[in-house]
Amino acid sequence: MYLNKTIGIVVPAYNEENLISRVITTIPGFVDYIVVVDDCSNDNTTQIATKFQLETPDRIILIEHTSNQGVGGAIASGYKWCRDHAVDVVAVMAGDAQMNPDDLPGLLDPVVNNVVDYAKGNRLFTGDAWGQIPKIRYMGNAALSMLTKISSGYWHIADSQCGYTAINSKALHTINWDEMHKKYGQPNDLLVRLNIFNFRVQDVPVQPIYGIGENSGINPILIIPHMLWLVSRLFIKRMWQKYVIRDFHPLIFFYVLAFALLMVSIPLTINLVWRWLITGNLSSINTLTLMFTAISGMQSLFFAMWFDMEYNKDLK
Repeated sequence: MYLNKTIGIVVPAYNEENLISRVITTIPGFVDYIVVVDDCSNDNTTQIATKFQLETPDRIILIEHTSNQGVGGAIASGYKWCRDHAVDVVAVMAGDAQMNPDDLPGLLDPVVNNVVDYAKGNRLFTGDAWGQIPKIRYMGNAALSMLTKISSGYWHIADSQCGYTAINSKALHTINWDEMHKKYGQPNDLLVRLNIFNFRVQDVPVQPIYGIGENSGINPILIIPHMLWLVSRLFIKRMWQKYVIRDFHPLIFFYVLAFALLMVSIPLTINLVWRWLITGNLSSINTLTLMFTAISGMQSLFFAMWFDMEYNKDLK
């Protein structure tokens, strides 16, 4: 136990035979349950986890997927086990050993002490993060974090893709884990779901760990369009669920107006550039119209964002 709370650790693992032992053996002793979720690995991950499970069956639980569901699906399976076994606080530590066990108390403290409902690791602003994290990952995470701020409503949260987290029992029982995104965008999806229910979320600095033999199955070229589509869909979902269904807010009108005006600005810009290339002149009426739609659209967008920030400022 940790400060009189039962603690569970969900360890999603897929083809982690080289590092799964390191993860399990370095988890602090105050953790009550280690829920290893093997996501249909085709190496020796299951056999290694089974060996540990047989040694301490009351502490280590092994869940085996019969088909690969993705990291989100593995986390959901672990969450559901902890929920059904009345675990007070549940953290996630991936099976690739990229999460420092020494950072675990820092994640648990705000949740255990009921300061927040969900604590999320932030690797981007810790020490020499720029020098430790591969540059393409750092820049990609920073860009996705900015988009996730808009889609989730947690404007104070950075490093949206960090999976080192801790969640309390209330949130664990509220979220429908069967509906959560099962692939790479799981952290983004979960933040949106937490915001819809007004759960408090906090950033906690954690150490980035790279170059220990971990393998990334993420193809940046393929993941970019997937993530852009996902955060756009999540944004619409949150707007509808939070500001229309649950509690109406006029910021919806500002977002709709901004979208309409900025969409109109695109053909106006194309038409203006085409006429300038053909005739060498800029039409006054076209230029003024474009200026009006673009400026009004940006103003409406910024007003909507400001309203959203104000509405969610207490969720931290």
